[in-house]
Amino acid sequence: MDIIEHVGVPRYLHTDFPLGNPLGNPFDRDMQLIHTSMALELLRSTSKANTILRSPYSWNGDPNWRDDYSKVTDENRAELAQAGEARRAMQTEMKKLNPRQLIPNP
Repeated sequence: MDIIEHVGVPRYLHTDFPLGNPLGNPFDRDMQLIHTSMALELLRSTSKANTILRSPYSWNGDPNWRDDYSKVTDENRAELAQAGEARRAMQTEMKKLNPRQLIPNP
């Protein structure tokens, strides 16, 4: 959120959920619909530049998900380095085959 506030964006709907769950808790269709509606309304509102809205909802899963997000420790450092090397090697090979190819996440 601090990056968004620093660089300034035309419109932004902030949902504080783990990656892969941008609209809300899995299978909570009402929450997901509300977030979709909030985002669409934000896009429609052309008069408010640099508008940041925060979702009124919170994650109903383990509240400690942030503690492990992108955490590098001595225990996982080698595994993360190996995964990064494998991804860079895959990107290099895919670019040789098709320079405009989108690179999938492993």
